[in-house]
Amino acid sequence: MPSIDETKAFVPLNIAVLTVSDTRSLADDKSGTTLAERLTAAGHKLGAREIVTDDVEAIRALVKKWIADAGIDVVITTGGTGFTGRDVTPEAVEPLFEKRMDGFSIAFHMLSHAKIGTSTIQSRATAGTAGSTLIFCLPGSPGACRDGWDGILAPQLDYRTRPCNFVEIMPRLDEHLRRPKAKGASA
Repeated sequence: MPSIDETKAFVPLNIAVLTVSDTRSLADDKSGTTLAERLTAAGHKLGAREIVTDDVEAIRALVKKWIADAGIDVVITTGGTGFTGRDVTPEAVEPLFEKRMDGFSIAFHMLSHAKIGTSTIQSRATAGTAGSTLIFCLPGSPGACRDGWDGILAPQLDYRTRPCNFVEIMPRLDEHLRRPKAKGASA
């Protein structure tokens, strides 16, 4: 079972929250607020918070901006992961992934199934890395955001979590971009 190593110091991350919705504003964005409140209560910093419509290019442009921002460590999106015609978050974000995090979707569906049963199959929750940025896409309900944060993200974004966590490998996420090509390499 995972545990917290109290001998290690907590490392606060800068986390951006993106709500994907055609109908929400900051005043009534319960899912984005749930994530913002939970991450700050855990000791992290809300690096940015935005709402964009269910538009592939708008979503992708903002996530790309945050990936390029050295001040943002993690991006969490909420909304747009279902199957309706408007749900396009995975289509917008997954092409940006350099590495896909298949285990996130599996873990999310396991947590979700325990609470909502087979209805969990209506979510396309996804995650991956781009450069040195971790990206997590959650469904657009406060309950899904609570489950995703409490059950997966909070421990994995805590440097003290054992046996392993994402914070300890973050400095190495972009090493493939920094590695010089070998002499004579053609690719």
